[in-house]
Formats: sequence, structure tokens, C-alpha cells
Amino acid sequence: MMSSTNSTHGARSHARGQAAAARMRVPATPTGVDEVTWAEAIPPGSYATKVLGRGSRLQLADPEGGACAHLLMFRADASWERLNVADTMKVPWQAYLGAGHPLLSDQGRVLATIVTDTSGHHDTLCGMTAAGRAQMLLGVHKHGMDVRDIAPSASFFKGARVSDDGALTFTGSAGPGTTVDLLIHLPVVVVLVNAPHPLDPSPAVTDLDVVAWRADDELTVPVTGEPEYLRALFNTESTWAAARSAVSQESEAMT
Repeated sequence: MMSSTNSTHGARSHARGQAAAARMRVPATPTGVDEVTWAEAIPPGSYATKVLGRGSRLQLADPEGGACAHLLMFRADASWERLNVADTMKVPWQAYLGAGHPLLSDQGRVLATIVTDTSGHHDTLCGMTAAGRAQMLLGVHKHGMDVRDIAPSASFFKGARVSDDGALTFTGSAGPGTTVDLLIHLPVVVVLVNAPHPLDPSPAVTDLDVVAWRADDELTVPVTGEPEYLRALFNTESTWAAARSAVSQESEAMT
């Protein structure tokens, strides 16, 4: 018996049937935001990716209380520079993510800062499961990268803590309706995977909502006054100013 996809017409019908069955929910626009640059609901076991400009605000939301957002970030104009979770913990002297925490690159620059956090259940220690890494690989492939570019990730909405004896303890979710907002300091490739946390005894995952919009004015005021953060921010702003100057000079030379 021939497969339903064994002909062009059969393959088209099958593809349209799959599309019709797919959920196409778009997250609501946050209050006070007029225009979004990204709005997507990531179902369990899936990934999403986007290039976001400097000055973007990226909101991750856990509407049902079971999402686990594994995040990698790469500089859009220099993908060899990417999120480094070891430095993200080491430089601010804090292993647990929360409001005011910078997400640092391996070059000591701030790729993003957590500006608000209503969850408090996050993790920079455990990374992803094999299934999560497989989805992350699909995401980085979209930007010309491969398995060598998959570094340890930061995870949001499912937490872990280290006990006094060094053991890792899973703290689970903070419940439905929590959000985390990131302010983007350099143009970045964002890759998000919604997959179980490695320590979660229940593999069930629910939707992850992602919304981004322009918030350039927020770059003018440091999120925190901690000296380590301010040094990393100075590093970042110097790099951005130099890059803009180089582009401007190149443009003038061509006119």
C-alpha cells in the first residue's frame, strides 16, 4: 500500500493536515507596549530563535507553571562571543539568577541584564537534557552554527540550589503566571528551548511565552550600581561605541 506522502498531492495534503493540527497561539502584548518585535508561544519540546537588536526588552513568561526555558545567546555580529554561564555566576559573586543579574559573555561584556523577575526559580548549574540539546542544535543550525557552539545554558522557571554538602537540589517552579524580563545590551542571536530540567522528576512541560519590544531608553540607566556590573557595562558600551565608529568611518569612505 502506498504512503499518503508518496506523491506530491499526498505530501501536500499531509503537510496541510499537520499545519492545521498545530497550535498557533500568540502571547498577549504586555500592558503599555504598542508594538512588539517578537511574539511566540513555544510548546513543550520545541525551540525558537530570533535576532534581537540592542535596546530590546525580552519577556519570558510561564503562563501555566510548567515551562522550562533553556537560553543561549550569541553576539549577532560576532557569534564566537556568546553567553558564558560560568562568568555570569562568577563575576557578580552570585550563582542564583534574579533581578539585576547580568548575563555575561566570555569576553566580559553584558549581553543582557535581568531587569524584572517574578519567579526566582532559575538555574545556571545543570544545563540541558539530551533532548533539550537536540532542540538547541536545531536552533543554532539556523544561524550557521553547530554542536560545537552549544555551551552550558541558563534555565528559567525551574530552579536548583546547592546545599552545604555540595548536593544539587531541584526547587521546581514558582507556579503559573511568572515572568522574567531581559534588557538586551548588544545585538544578539537568542535561542530558546522549552524542555524538561535535568533534575525534574516530572518530565511534563507546558508552554513558554516569548514577547520582545523596543526599550532603548532603558539603556541609559544602569540596572544596578554593583562595581562588577558597572565594569562589565563599561566594557560593553566601549565595544558598542567602537563598532559604531568603525561602521560610520566605513560609510563615509564609501561616499
